[in-house]
Amino acid sequence: MEDTAKIRQELERTKIELGILYEISNAMYTTLKLEEILYIILTGVTAHTGLGFNRAMLFLVNESEKVIEGKMGIGPESGEEANRIWTEIDQEKKNLDDLISVFKFTRDVVESGFSAHIRHMRASLQEPHGGLLAMCVTDGMPLQLNKETIQNYKDDPLIQLLKTDELIIVPLKSKDRVNGLILADNFITKKPITKDDIRMLIMLANQAGLAIENSKLYEKTVIRAHTDYLTDVWNHGYFQFILQVELDRCRSARQPLSLLMVDIDDFKVYNDKLGHQTGDQILRHLAMLLKNQSRKMDYLCRYGGEEFTIILPQTEKKEALLIAERIRTEIAKQTFLGPELLQEKKFTVSIGLASSPKTAKPPPNSSRPRIRNSTRPNTPGKIIPAANWSLVSGNTPKKGTGKNMVPGTLLNKVPGTIFWHHIFACPLFGDFWEKVACPLYFSVLSMNSTTVALTRYVGMENRINQELVCS
Repeated sequence: MEDTAKIRQELERTKIELGILYEISNAMYTTLKLEEILYIILTGVTAHTGLGFNRAMLFLVNESEKVIEGKMGIGPESGEEANRIWTEIDQEKKNLDDLISVFKFTRDVVESGFSAHIRHMRASLQEPHGGLLAMCVTDGMPLQLNKETIQNYKDDPLIQLLKTDELIIVPLKSKDRVNGLILADNFITKKPITKDDIRMLIMLANQAGLAIENSKLYEKTVIRAHTDYLTDVWNHGYFQFILQVELDRCRSARQPLSLLMVDIDDFKVYNDKLGHQTGDQILRHLAMLLKNQSRKMDYLCRYGGEEFTIILPQTEKKEALLIAERIRTEIAKQTFLGPELLQEKKFTVSIGLASSPKTAKPPPNSSRPRIRNSTRPNTPGKIIPAANWSLVSGNTPKKGTGKNMVPGTLLNKVPGTIFWHHIFACPLFGDFWEKVACPLYFSVLSMNSTTVALTRYVGMENRINQELVCS
């Protein structure tokens, strides 16, 4: 009888364990997005209806940089926080599916202080520089540290961060290759980690390693599909998609966004006289320079032909002008193929600019008039034509005032810049100049190149300020 009862108890426990693993595995394969998969894995490790650990962390191997990086951590930072969370879960009777679905509505869990500490961790894969994490990746075997053995690693940055008495580390594997680590502990309840706990975590890690590998392959495929083959920057399709995303995000956060459109001056000369292969080399060289001059938050895309775009999130027009001028100046300093073919004897670009301003409403008692949404370049269909229209390029006579220019900085090339800039900055004078004085002046005088540039600038700059980037 005792043997039968023991067997039934074992069968019941095995049934529960398989049910937990089945539920977590099914959840993992409902998405190919890496961050969602990581959240599902760690939720399965920490949920009371899952493996039941207090905290769980996940590190992934970065093969290109030969490091292992912290990606996400889930768990309370103190006993008070743990009691609050566990009481809420118990009162609302949340199951594993409920806990996993939280990720779709809020990111508070993955953006907690504990998770931030884990994301900041980064260790070399070369022992002994990488410490405990590198050792576990190299060995590829589970490691349990108890109160006695954990003292051997008391100076390791990981142990100093976790401040735990017991820890289990299990490698994530795919095709006999370690691609990450799962770590778990019970630093609140101090519950001992049993052999059954370790066995369950290993079984989950085997499934998790495959899910993570599939997600990485999916992301590589998506990136390749959205990357321009020639220049290795984002292509036109991804530009249209991410511009809409960033405009929506900046509008909801009431932040500005600017768009630069970069055009190569006289690019047709290169293709006609040196051939299209040389033109391709120039495009690759320019793309590399633009990457180096862009910020991490920016999106560099190939718009088409010899035109590139740079999306500048959280960037107002004044700052965007400085960035555009810095890019133009830096490119003009570089050495490209065949500069002797060009009129200026050097390679140059011209840059157009449009900005979508903050959408914050003026105070109720403010005398400042509200700008209708229809006049704001807050959609791709408005901001792209605005940037293209402001593009100062010599490739066609219809595009602006000249070559090697950035709109808004043209007056830097004209004598008396400070005086004339203040005069022409007045909207009323701009309208008068463009609609009345300018046509009359053209009909009477033959104008030199400086006056032509000045006249065109006034009309262009005031239109942009009044109709497209007014805030």
